[in-house]
Amino acid sequence: MSVSDRREPAADAPPQRNGTFGLPAATALVVGSVIGTGVFALPSALAPYGPISLVAFVLVTVGALALAVTFGRLSERVPGSGGPYVYAREAFGEFAGFLTAWSYWITAWAGNAAIAVAWVGYVEVFVNKGHHTGASVAIALAGLWLPALVNLAGVRSIGAFQVVTTVLKFLPLAFMATVGLVFVKSGNFGAFNASGGSALGAVSAAGAIALFSYIGLETASVAAGRVRDPKRNVPRATVYGTLACAAIYLLGTLAVFGTVPHAQLGSSAAPFTDAVNNIAGGHWAGNLVAVAAIISGLGALNGWTLICAEMPMAAARDGLFPAAFAGTRGRGDVPAFGILSATVLASVLTVISYTSFTRVFTEIVLLSVLTAVVPYLVSAAAQLFWLVRRGREELDRRRLVRDTAVTVLALAFSYWSIQGSGYQTVYYGLFTILLGIPVYVWLKRPNARTVAEAPADTATPPTVTAPERPGPPRKAARTRPAGLPAVLRRALTPRHPH
Repeated sequence: MSVSDRREPAADAPPQRNGTFGLPAATALVVGSVIGTGVFALPSALAPYGPISLVAFVLVTVGALALAVTFGRLSERVPGSGGPYVYAREAFGEFAGFLTAWSYWITAWAGNAAIAVAWVGYVEVFVNKGHHTGASVAIALAGLWLPALVNLAGVRSIGAFQVVTTVLKFLPLAFMATVGLVFVKSGNFGAFNASGGSALGAVSAAGAIALFSYIGLETASVAAGRVRDPKRNVPRATVYGTLACAAIYLLGTLAVFGTVPHAQLGSSAAPFTDAVNNIAGGHWAGNLVAVAAIISGLGALNGWTLICAEMPMAAARDGLFPAAFAGTRGRGDVPAFGILSATVLASVLTVISYTSFTRVFTEIVLLSVLTAVVPYLVSAAAQLFWLVRRGREELDRRRLVRDTAVTVLALAFSYWSIQGSGYQTVYYGLFTILLGIPVYVWLKRPNARTVAEAPADTATPPTVTAPERPGPPRKAARTRPAGLPAVLRRALTPRHPH
């Protein structure tokens, strides 16, 4: 489907909502969604690969910045909420838009489960120090549902909560990224490549894990309908937020690797707390970091709970997601069903993870990364598609070359991230994404009668239908979606005599 052929929103679609996020709040949404508790647990997840994972982190940072610029360019052309979903639908049609929304929706609530699991590690600095599974699950569920209640209270509550938690979470990360570097000792790093495999394999595997720390860089574009002056503020918030996170991530992770012995880092549930304790001595400083990580996790869950509902709502209003996701309530247009359904699914995944996975955080992270990379890849492809078709007409040569280079880099980075996720993750992730196909078929049922009865072209005579039997008008029969057997029967019946 070309750009000019895309389906316009329904005439009765709700009007565009007034923006409630300015540039600071939109940037805080990006930073707050990107920096959750994932970064606080990431050094432990990367420790099995050794310091070579820092090389992977640098490469991931370059790719993340390319994606941030790409999303900024896309948001200038295609404003409104939905982010990757609307970009995919605008460029490639409804089916691509649906699969993108479906994949990103999985990323959002599965990512919330990963954030909650990492968040538990810092809560247990104070309670449940024995890490009993039942208590850990209860803590994780509390972490999931508290932000859901904040979201249900309204968008203004979300914006204020996001700004406050973003400021608080930055303090310990900034400390490690600056003061922490002074206390780095080379003996703590261990073997450069501790994985036992090839350097390329170690970088790819570590990169797939590191990418989780940047998931969320697109959140301003997903919630663009709630941002004031989105064509100006969404690209700026996306790039500014990603740059701030990149600086904190790289220097902070380097400091943790250099202040916590490698043997201890791999088994640490709260690596930043251990790092600060090693710097300051005792436990008081590490406890402060744990408090900041707890606040950080709540902020990230708060932002992602909103995102869990925003993209499905945009797709549902186009008829490409179940209609229940399109509804809102209250003066703040709160997408209550999307918030509640995502929180329930994240809760179920959290419980399953604690009872079935040996590496709870890493397993969920890899699944979230794979389902996120698919929308990233399609978004980069949508930008490249537009540059190829319209770039020469609307951009000067210098801007065209620059945007094309950045987009190709973002596309290559997405492919590399999928490759590094591992065979098992790709298998389960692809299976989960393809589960959306039956949902798409079900959603398209209301259009089956129209498509089946429409003439193929102007030269083809219309299909002859049997006369209606006498009786009262069957209004309900014309508005109720056709059943699957009827759809299949019409599809298999020749429309033209041969």
